[in-house]
Amino acid sequence: MSRALSSAFSSPEAKRRHVRQLFATIADRYDLITRILSYGMDGRWKQRLIARAAVRPGERALDLATGTGDVAFGLAGRGAVVAGLDVTHRMLQLAQAKQVAAAAPARVTWTTGDMTALPFPAGAFAVVTTSYGLRNVPDLPAAIGEIVRVLAPGGRFPSLDFNRPESPLLRAVYLGYLAVVGARLGWVLHGGPDTYRYIPASIRRYPGARGVAELLGAAGLTGVEAVPLLGGLMTIHVARRPR
Repeated sequence: MSRALSSAFSSPEAKRRHVRQLFATIADRYDLITRILSYGMDGRWKQRLIARAAVRPGERALDLATGTGDVAFGLAGRGAVVAGLDVTHRMLQLAQAKQVAAAAPARVTWTTGDMTALPFPAGAFAVVTTSYGLRNVPDLPAAIGEIVRVLAPGGRFPSLDFNRPESPLLRAVYLGYLAVVGARLGWVLHGGPDTYRYIPASIRRYPGARGVAELLGAAGLTGVEAVPLLGGLMTIHVARRPR
């Protein structure tokens, strides 16, 4: 790992700066990279995430780290009134372009914002979702605290992300694979290897499925589940704010 990439994790503020710069750089390639690194299964995983949200027509939903809006559109397609939030404004421009091109549901609005300081009132949403969001925040407990704050009593929170395998051998193979593939994609698409090496570097510092479940429980959410995908290399977490 280069010194520049290593320094991205030296403090919450350093990670915040790095993530903002990184996603501004890769926004126009984001959908392509997500498909490659998910072995083409990203769409199916997001559909499972949307199904676990169990959204009902007319409910208000918030999709965090919305990217180019796939989950937000899926929730709106089931009748929810959706706010999509992302720290990268270019991602939201691409989401809006998708919305226009596909005549997607107009029940989605877009906000540029930070998951650790959500610009929404307490209890505003029946559902909060995120895909590949928790791993990238600079302060994970703060982000979870904000999610709990904006969830209405009884509200649901499903989240999709990479897992950090507990087996040292599996973890080493998995992260090594992501590092090699990420370096090659970085050279081809951006002229440098570190762009997508961030992914395995962030996974190394992520608490993994068990650790995230413990953080959700510690924040007061109940019924916490960790649903393994791809043999446990990916996870959907599902939790609920108590009534």
